[in-house]
Amino acid sequence: MSFPSMSSAVPVGALIGWMLLLTFKHIIADFVLQTAWMAHGKDQKHGWALPLLVHCLVHLLVALPLILIVAPRFWFVAFIDFVIHITIDRAKGFVSANFGVDLAHPWFWTLIGVDQALHHLTGFGLSIYMAAN
Repeated sequence: MSFPSMSSAVPVGALIGWMLLLTFKHIIADFVLQTAWMAHGKDQKHGWALPLLVHCLVHLLVALPLILIVAPRFWFVAFIDFVIHITIDRAKGFVSANFGVDLAHPWFWTLIGVDQALHHLTGFGLSIYMAAN
């Protein structure tokens, strides 16, 4: 089995560059700068809004300067990333809170994996957009 050959108008170098930049942003904002208050708070049944908002604002505040340095015309992509990130994390928090998905639950690592995959697919989609334009 093999995949059919694909052609693309997206410059590969620009795509890789944007992917590296957005992956770096994700590592810094989602792991280095995320506090326990954000990580645990955004997954609670009540009181989740502020920790989630602060966490996603960290993503925005890391993404925006990086994008402005590389290509200021894409400033709005940081805000798109913010909206998508808050949506994904809220969905994960909703599932965690309403289905009791904690570290001991068999779905825990699956939920973390799906969450991270969606964030990386977001980065890939935004990278394609910026590389193609």
